[in-house]
Amino acid sequence: MANNKNHILNLFATLRFYLALGGCAVLYIISFFYQPLFGIVNIFFTITCILILADYLFLFVFFKPPIASRKIAERLSNGEPNQVQLSITNKMPFVLHLHVIDELPAQMQERNMDIRKTLLQKETTFIKYNISPTKRGSYNFGNILLYMQSQLGLVQRRQTIEAGETVSVYPSFANLGQYSLMAKTTTADQGSKRMRKIGQSMEFEQIKNYVSGDDIRTINWKATARNGNLMVNNYTDEKSQQVYCIIDKGRLMKMPFGGLSLLDYAINATLALSNICLQKQDKIGLMSFSDKMGSIIAADRKPIQRENIMQV
Repeated sequence: MANNKNHILNLFATLRFYLALGGCAVLYIISFFYQPLFGIVNIFFTITCILILADYLFLFVFFKPPIASRKIAERLSNGEPNQVQLSITNKMPFVLHLHVIDELPAQMQERNMDIRKTLLQKETTFIKYNISPTKRGSYNFGNILLYMQSQLGLVQRRQTIEAGETVSVYPSFANLGQYSLMAKTTTADQGSKRMRKIGQSMEFEQIKNYVSGDDIRTINWKATARNGNLMVNNYTDEKSQQVYCIIDKGRLMKMPFGGLSLLDYAINATLALSNICLQKQDKIGLMSFSDKMGSIIAADRKPIQRENIMQV
């Protein structure tokens, strides 16, 4: 009894179904005025009913539902395109027409998710699309709905694939590699290349031979006297400095701009800056405030510090 109820709930009529029955109705009206046509209309209506029944039996009795799954990253990057991949396998030796609906999280406000696909015999297809969340937090993905039709296309069957999962959206980490590369490069007119940066601080690194272009103020006269050649001091950037990112969480920071709030932009910038500071071996910390003090993370340069900042 429950199985029959599921069949009824998952059975849907197609446009071709209504056109076929509508054509029969029109022919019956015409045959009312022209009696010899009545017998032909009965035959046409009987064939239509047989085809509908055959299509129903194919989809609900002799049919093996396809296998579908969703592949998505455990973490999504806020404000950036994130790829979602659906894998669908046709287990039948017949061509299958699909209308796929992936139940996206409510935060996406997506009402027009419409993917149509035709699967050949025993074929596996991959459907890829991107989503761009604009808020941080937990996103709940629902089930995958498949509306299947045979070659007749008179009725269609709905198949619900249990694929509910929760994915966390973190501040934008997709471009961390790009900003890290920019921090290590010097940009010229012809592009970017990696160059060794000479420090301007007073932290001594080494003594080397003078070459054209070196600052003459860094000449080491004692080393020059010993070697007989001009020698200069090299200085490197100071490390282990304490850098704190201070984030304002006040009302004005909730103002939207380009799909994200000003607070989200500040958070994304904080994450990028934290990553660069850790690569430069500086200590990075975090403070936030609104009408009162918020989260505080003491400055540190351990590799886990970036993860701690991202969690906060």
